[in-house]
Amino acid sequence: MKTITAVFILSLLTTYLLTPWVRRLAMRMGVMDLPDARRVHTEPIPRWGGLAIYIGVAVGMLAGLLRLYLLAPSDEVFLGRAFQFLGLLLVGTGVLIVGMLDDKKQFSALIQMGALLLAGLVVQLFGVQVEGFAAPIGGKFSEAKWIPLGIWTVPITAGWIFVISKTMDTIDGLDGLAAGVSAIAAFALALMALQAADMLDQPYPNWLIAITAAAIAGAAGGFLRYNFNPARIFMGTGGAQFLGFMLGGLSVIGAFKTATAFAIFIPVLVFGLPLLDAGLAVVRRALSGHPIYKPDKKHIHHQLLERGLTQRQTVLILYGVATAMAIVAVILFRRAMG
Repeated sequence: MKTITAVFILSLLTTYLLTPWVRRLAMRMGVMDLPDARRVHTEPIPRWGGLAIYIGVAVGMLAGLLRLYLLAPSDEVFLGRAFQFLGLLLVGTGVLIVGMLDDKKQFSALIQMGALLLAGLVVQLFGVQVEGFAAPIGGKFSEAKWIPLGIWTVPITAGWIFVISKTMDTIDGLDGLAAGVSAIAAFALALMALQAADMLDQPYPNWLIAITAAAIAGAAGGFLRYNFNPARIFMGTGGAQFLGFMLGGLSVIGAFKTATAFAIFIPVLVFGLPLLDAGLAVVRRALSGHPIYKPDKKHIHHQLLERGLTQRQTVLILYGVATAMAIVAVILFRRAMG
C-alpha cells in the first residue's frame, strides 16, 4: 500500500510541476484550441497537456515497477509479470504521439479511428486481451466456469480499447471533465485490484494493476490544477486518448479477468459516463441522419449547460455520476469474488 500511495503522489507531483512547461511549449509551437460554435471556451487555450499527463504516468508507473523489480527473485520472473504493463505503456506512447500530431494537424476521423484500432491490435502482442469471461451469473469465483472467446478475442479487445479511448476523448468538452472522470475510473480499478490481491491471495498481476491505476489517477489529479475551470491548458486529443487507452487496457488486464458473476458489467460501470454519452450520441446522430463520427454540441455536458448550469456545476454533477457508477462497480466486483 505504501508503494501504491508513493506512486500516486509521485505521478501527481510530476504532472503538476511539468504542466506549466508543457503549456509554454504548446504556445511556442502554436498548438492552440481556437473557439468555434461547438466549443465552450471563448479564447485560445494551449493543447498538449497530455504530454505532462503521460510523463507523470510513466514516471510513477516505472518507479512502482522498479520497486517490484527489486523484490523479484529474478529478472525473468519480473519481466514475466511486468510484460503486459510495459507493453501497455509502450503502445500508449504511440497513442499519445499520434494524438499530439492530431492536435496540431487535425487528422480526419478515419485516421484517428485507424490509429486507435491499430493500437488495440498491437497491444495484444503483449498479452493484453479479453480472453473470455466467467459464468454463471451469481456464482462464486471458485465455482465459476470460464467461457473463452476464441477467435473473437482479437476484435473484441481492439473494439473495447477503441471505444474507451474514443469516448474519453469525446467527453473532453468541459474544463476538467475528462481528467476528473479518468481519475475516478483509475481509483475504481485500483480498489478492485487491491480487493482481488487480498481476497484471492493473488498479488500479481493485481499489485501491478493498482500501481498503474494509481499512476494514472495521480497524473490526472496533478493536471486538474491547471485544467479545472477556468482552464489554462487542455489535454488535447493526445491526452484524452492516452488516458482512455491506458484505462481500457488496464481494465482488460484486471476487471475482465478477475471478476466472475458481473465480469461484463463491471468495466462498463467503471466507464459508465463516457460510454453513456457516446451511446446517446450514436443513437441521436443515427436517428437524425447525421454521420455518427461528426461532432455536435448535444452531449450530456452541453445539455446541462443549456439548462443554465455553469461549467463548474456541470462538471461537479458529472463527477458525482461517475463516482456513483464506480462505487456500484466496486461493490459488484467484491460480490463477484464471493
